[in-house]
Amino acid sequence: MAANATPATKMLNTHNVNHRVHSYVHDPRAASFGSEAVDALGKAVGVTAHQVLKTLVIRLDSGALAVAVLPVPSKLSLKSAAAALGAKGAAMAVQREAERSTGYVFGGISPLGQRKVLPTVVDASALNWERVLCSAGRRGLEIELDPVDLVRLCAAVTATITTG
Repeated sequence: MAANATPATKMLNTHNVNHRVHSYVHDPRAASFGSEAVDALGKAVGVTAHQVLKTLVIRLDSGALAVAVLPVPSKLSLKSAAAALGAKGAAMAVQREAERSTGYVFGGISPLGQRKVLPTVVDASALNWERVLCSAGRRGLEIELDPVDLVRLCAAVTATITTG
């Protein structure tokens, strides 16, 4: 197995999706995993902070878990994410339940290749770019891919889920 192989990269390879894997040295003192990825890879890969996406696990008012994928600098509108997924409200999931459900460690949760397939919404702004980066399923490991492929493989809906 390759050093960079994760369930997310295996999924991309299985579906023959064009992608690149980028790695950087994760600093365990980093306050924000997303900002760390932007700082480490943005200039090197030639992307803006809005092309680097974070994956957040939320709990819908029905009790079901779901996934919201949005640009690192943006704030999640829980109300908008819930509405996009057909719910009235949502709250952030507890770290432990997010890790258990996805099979990934907090700060390295990928929207791809999760242990349990969860309803997913990707912020519509991702489609403004030819390529985006998202976690490959490990801290310090990012996948660069076409956002259309990301949405398709996650069976995601797209909507504006950011505030401001």
